Amino acid sequence: MLSSRVEKTNSWLLSRVSARVLTAAAGGAVGWWFGQRMGHPTMLALLCAAAAVLALSVLDTLKGYQILDWLRTPEANAPEMPGLWGEIAHRVQRVIRQRDQLIAEERRRLDQFLSGIQASPNGVILLDETEHITWISTVAADHFGLDPVRDLHQRVTNLVRQPTFVQYLQAGDYREPVKCLMPWGGQGYLSLQVRRYGEGLKLILSQDITERERSDTMRRDFVANVSHEIRTPLTVLNGFIETMGSLPLTDVERARVIMLMAQQAERMQTLVADLLTLAQIEGSPRPSSDRWIKVDGLMQRLENDGLGLSRGRHPMSFSMDDQGQHAEIAGVESEWLSAMGNLVSNAVRYTPDGGAIQVRWLTQPEGGGEFSVQDSGIGIDPEHIPRLTERFYRVDGSRSRETGGTGLGLSIVKHVVQRHGGELRIASEAGKGSTFTLTVPTARVRVS
Repeated sequence: MLSSRVEKTNSWLLSRVSARVLTAAAGGAVGWWFGQRMGHPTMLALLCAAAAVLALSVLDTLKGYQILDWLRTPEANAPEMPGLWGEIAHRVQRVIRQRDQLIAEERRRLDQFLSGIQASPNGVILLDETEHITWISTVAADHFGLDPVRDLHQRVTNLVRQPTFVQYLQAGDYREPVKCLMPWGGQGYLSLQVRRYGEGLKLILSQDITERERSDTMRRDFVANVSHEIRTPLTVLNGFIETMGSLPLTDVERARVIMLMAQQAERMQTLVADLLTLAQIEGSPRPSSDRWIKVDGLMQRLENDGLGLSRGRHPMSFSMDDQGQHAEIAGVESEWLSAMGNLVSNAVRYTPDGGAIQVRWLTQPEGGGEFSVQDSGIGIDPEHIPRLTERFYRVDGSRSRETGGTGLGLSIVKHVVQRHGGELRIASEAGKGSTFTLTVPTARVRVS
């Protein structure tokens, strides 16, 4: 390859020298011929030879400037020229086009790579050696409250001033990620990791860990709440056991102590049963739609249980629309009974004596159904409603324990309804009662 190029270069030089020699010879011959007539053949021959060579050089120079002018805007087509200059222009244009193709291919690959980063759920920010932003993914822009276009080439610490992030970036120890609040003032959390690459360049990876933190908090609260719920009756039981073992008791006192111990044991048994029910529901596959339960049968069982729990302290009504008499719902009977029964028992627990409770089934004209429990009890303030289905969440902890609740009932209801494709709706106002509604999707309701 190298020898071929050398040969082409030597050939080009020889051709240019030969052209100038032939041009000088031709000019000299013409000058000699005219000089014979004028009496100065040698002088005129030399002048004509020099003029011919000069003219050829000027022509070459003009062609060179024409090519140079084209090279200032190489996207245009190369000038059409005969001979060597035309060949040079053609080859230069081919090299330029090959370069442009390589640049376009590299740009396409870069765009494809950046598109892949954009598809990642993690945010990415690229920094130069002075910690100025050179690229931001849309996820990172959302995490840090930045603009992917406007904030390019800005120093990152001028835009993101969250103290934990700034200290982490300036410390230079990036072996472990750091957790910090959303820099733009959100309520979430980010996990940040900085990686070095290239010559002094940095890459910032961000991950939204809000849900993970929330889950960890809920898990810690769950363990703490279970421990507290079980520890309280155990403490009472231990106290009664010590009392019975150390103090002489009359038969009446002993009977009362045994009754209180039985109540605490029953409370623990109910709590464990609810925990097992919740664990079973969460770990079970989605129930099939080929097992049908009669709605009137469910309502009859709920009425018996509700009246037994109320013991005549509340006026209670159980009603169904005309289609409800022949309606069936699909799913697991024990789960539906547990969800609906929890709503009825909650209404009885939190409604003062004499307060009315209405339990209804309504078959929707467009399909599906609704089961609702309306009470005239203490009601719930609006700020508590979004958290009512959290495990062990209580609006008033002391009052809930007095009524015998475990704090898991509405969590069980929510999971049962979601597993069957439905929804739990809560409407309440403090002092005016509450309405809890289970919606059953169309695919799980039929009327025979």
